[in-house]
Amino acid sequence: MAEASEVQPADSGSQISAADSQTAQEYIAEQLRLEADAKEALPYQFDSCTKPLGALRQSLFSCLTCNPPPKSVNDPYSAAGVCYSCSISCHGDHELVELFSKRDFECDCGTTRTPESTPCNLRSHGTSGTKGNVTGELARPSNKYNHNFAGRFCGCGDEYDPHKEKGTMFQCLGLGTVEEGGCGEDWWHPECIMGLSRHKDGGLSSMKTKAPPLPSVTEEAEVQGQTNGTLYKDDDPPLPFGFPAEDDFEHMICYKCVDANPWIKQYAGSTGFLPPVHFFGREAPQIKTPVLPGQNGSAQSDAPVVSAKRKMDDDIEESEAKRSKTDLTATDTPVDVSTAAPDAQPGVDQAYHTRLQPIADKRFSIFLKEDFREHFCRCKDCFPRLAKLPHLLEEEDTYEPPISESDHGDGQGSVGSRSLLDRGEAALSNMDRARAIEGVMAYNHLKDNLKSFLQPFADSGQAVGAEDIKAYFAKLRGDEAGLAQAATTADGGGDGDNRREQSGY
Repeated sequence: MAEASEVQPADSGSQISAADSQTAQEYIAEQLRLEADAKEALPYQFDSCTKPLGALRQSLFSCLTCNPPPKSVNDPYSAAGVCYSCSISCHGDHELVELFSKRDFECDCGTTRTPESTPCNLRSHGTSGTKGNVTGELARPSNKYNHNFAGRFCGCGDEYDPHKEKGTMFQCLGLGTVEEGGCGEDWWHPECIMGLSRHKDGGLSSMKTKAPPLPSVTEEAEVQGQTNGTLYKDDDPPLPFGFPAEDDFEHMICYKCVDANPWIKQYAGSTGFLPPVHFFGREAPQIKTPVLPGQNGSAQSDAPVVSAKRKMDDDIEESEAKRSKTDLTATDTPVDVSTAAPDAQPGVDQAYHTRLQPIADKRFSIFLKEDFREHFCRCKDCFPRLAKLPHLLEEEDTYEPPISESDHGDGQGSVGSRSLLDRGEAALSNMDRARAIEGVMAYNHLKDNLKSFLQPFADSGQAVGAEDIKAYFAKLRGDEAGLAQAATTADGGGDGDNRREQSGY
């Protein structure tokens, strides 16, 4: 092969402008920056599906490409949710809706709920043991779905567009599924929680997370910018009058879930709970969740669904100044339960719940302080209710995949999250030894010639133009003697395989 150094930089008339080209060092730096950005956006390994782990509280995604929602919310809809890893490895080029964390859910990827045209590439076949191309496995019958899976959120049923909406949304702690009259951990606009109208000019809800951690969200949420079940964004419109200040509470239970569990109304305004936030809408639109197979549409409550939605955002800001807890809209006078509960603790002589205000017949949502779990009555009458809702007794764990650590010396980052160099080295190490040596020899030969070709550009500070590259490889393709020499060298030349060790190999 002729010496590549004979190829000289093209004259200025044939070169592309420096503004439209970049040096090799600039190109490498740009690729490393892009890989760093990708790792920041996708910090977790995505090479393992969570379905073998069973039902978990985990981050979920709904694939609208595999399961497109019906045009009408009244039409049946076969929903499906996939885990974080499958959303990238199996549905990476599909239209996805991020649902954030939901409890007691098993990944639907590669099951009877997703089309066979999109198999799970991460699980292994139960019989053959071969990995990938898994389809038709039985989906978990007890998975629960709501209209979030169709891309709709809140009692208003709006589609969430993070690029257009402004404001804050809050996720309901969730005390009931749609079938039980609850909301299924839906996301809510503040106005919809109170039954007020929302502005349609630009929307009122694009979100950014709030600083204090929500018990239903773990460190995974913090890495992704999700904390406290709240999403909000710069230049948020003010919260509606009578809505609690964001730093006054840690959780929210929407009025649908409160109605499904009326016994919890007694706690509104007592220790650990803010005063009730009433629903004032007299003509609030009824939002029907798409009827899912096996669900009874009559179980849907006549009240709007409550929910809140989070958005990945690394900037965590302090919330606005506190408002008075007792601010209420002047259109109605709520039942006064804020003074109902004494400071006595549960389990002292008399059952705690007997000293709370009687259950009110008003419709309202309840906002909870960080220590709310410590103030539930646990008498023989109350504990069975709490036992059915274990997340009211203790803080939940949310599953998160292992953090990608491809830059560590052990080289154990996930295949999908490694850099191009790491993946190339991994592929080379798995190759047949003879073929690997031939490949390395060919690579080294090309590298040496490229170095000779690029040296004049480096010395002169000129950018390498497209015509220079074309001319160089045209010379390579036409140099039969050089090709024969390269083949001879690959067959027997060189001492050792000349492979330079990389970190972790």
